[in-house]
Amino acid sequence: MRVVFVHGACVRDGSWWWHRTAELLQERGVSSVAPALPSCGETGLSAGTGGPGLPEDVATVRQVLLDTDEPTVVVAHSYGGIVVSEAAEGVGSVRHLLLVSSYLPEVGQNLSEFGDGGPAPFLDVDPDTGTFGVRPELLVDTFLQDCAPEDQAQAADHLARQSVQVTGQPVKAAAWQQVPSTYLVCAQDRGTPARLQREYARRAGTVVELDAGHHPFLSRAAAVRDLVLDL
Repeated sequence: MRVVFVHGACVRDGSWWWHRTAELLQERGVSSVAPALPSCGETGLSAGTGGPGLPEDVATVRQVLLDTDEPTVVVAHSYGGIVVSEAAEGVGSVRHLLLVSSYLPEVGQNLSEFGDGGPAPFLDVDPDTGTFGVRPELLVDTFLQDCAPEDQAQAADHLARQSVQVTGQPVKAAAWQQVPSTYLVCAQDRGTPARLQREYARRAGTVVELDAGHHPFLSRAAAVRDLVLDL
């Protein structure tokens, strides 16, 4: 078995965000990979107006999923669930989807349809460049309050400006309707409140709750490892 981790919005270097859980999985003989997302400027193309968006993210992740026939668990974090919903469609090696504080969109839905209906206070949107990002001064208190100090200190170096167009681009498939899915509710998440996560989780086959913030694969790596191994 292998794990493919798809990171959320406005960050880069998914392998860094995933590294604590990846190391624990590797000790159990489970390899993992974290694809780069073009809309976050990770593949050499600049994010922003006219730059890569959701279709490019989908194509990149889908290619990673198709690289091998090895049974795969896909872990999608936050925005990653939007990407995976389309990217994993019809890929026979994908045996389970684990959605972490994430989304299970129906065909035609987009990221902007989830949430409380207004712009999140922790985001900075720049219409001139067509990008959005996390306000660095709010990063730790919103997303990393339960993480180790060293991870809190390093996280800002792994933020990215992302093409804002991804918020309005609809998905063309809903893989979670065919592939077994588990939703991990992060009960202490200050970015996506637990009440919203529980609403999104109604579409998943199984729901698990963990007393953790937005990045449990950093703050509660052993618990995430055990969940993945159970799947």
